Amino acid sequence: MKKIYITRKIPDVGIKMLLEKGYEVDVNTKDRPLEKKELIKILKKNSYDAVLTLLTDIIDAEVMDSAPTVKIYANFAIGFNNLDIEAAKARGVYLTNTPNGGAERVAEHTWALILALTCRIVEGDSYIRNGKYNGWDPMLLHGERIEGKTLGIIGTGRIGANVARKGRFGFGMNVAYYDVKRNEELEKEDGAKFYPTVEEVLKISDIVSLHVPLMDSTHHLINIDRLKMMKPSAYLINTSRGPVIDENDLVYALKNKIIKGAGLDVFEFEPKLVSGLAKLSDVVITPHIASATEEARLEMSKVSAQNIIDCMGGVIPRNNVLK
Repeated sequence: MKKIYITRKIPDVGIKMLLEKGYEVDVNTKDRPLEKKELIKILKKNSYDAVLTLLTDIIDAEVMDSAPTVKIYANFAIGFNNLDIEAAKARGVYLTNTPNGGAERVAEHTWALILALTCRIVEGDSYIRNGKYNGWDPMLLHGERIEGKTLGIIGTGRIGANVARKGRFGFGMNVAYYDVKRNEELEKEDGAKFYPTVEEVLKISDIVSLHVPLMDSTHHLINIDRLKMMKPSAYLINTSRGPVIDENDLVYALKNKIIKGAGLDVFEFEPKLVSGLAKLSDVVITPHIASATEEARLEMSKVSAQNIIDCMGGVIPRNNVLK
């Protein structure tokens, strides 16, 4: 009998899929991410064939070596920066993700952050709740019109391209983008303009939205030097991975009016925020929920379970990330 370990509770549909295949399934009963040493202890005690992981689980060489019987780590996430690809290749272990799990919703959430900032939604809500509203005031909480402005997209995979498309056709914005690979479809169909460097996009954009995977080349992609290249009136949005931005540099930039505001769904030291970030009124922050819909989570549960079923059946999992 195949034995599967799931590092935290996920929607039942994926668990049922595994049970229906006759697998023995253990699920972490603690309603929190496991510490690395806890996970290693569990894996050492049991001869699991597969582990269904979350993006909060760091799966590196040490973890893999603690569980030599594990053939696959199936990540319940779009991203997979928590998985050590080279270590997996060296050990003949599969790594998978759920690439379509909530991608459309992340694009929608990105726009929710943009609109919350430019319409000053959070400030307005707080203003009323704190009893400050005394009627219409022509000078109260002026926002920003976005039609005709430039939307800069850094990374035009499925999510970034979706955000760009909504900006172009939903709000009449001009779209500038940078990616390591040109997106000719985005240029042809959506009128986006490619720029060969991140810096060029930062300099001309009124809103910059980040949609890159976390890797060595994108860690602190946005730092104080690049923040200073942006317009003082510009907004920065991040729904990718927290460490893409040097968060301390961002706080400095906001406090010193180097840029106008930021919308963040992910954080560098998640779940902790750097000092001062939560106190800034020109920042809208949400708790890593950009992909959080019932539909998305159900799909992610199904896909990660199917990746395990594929592997246990002796075929290459459909969402194998070891290219």
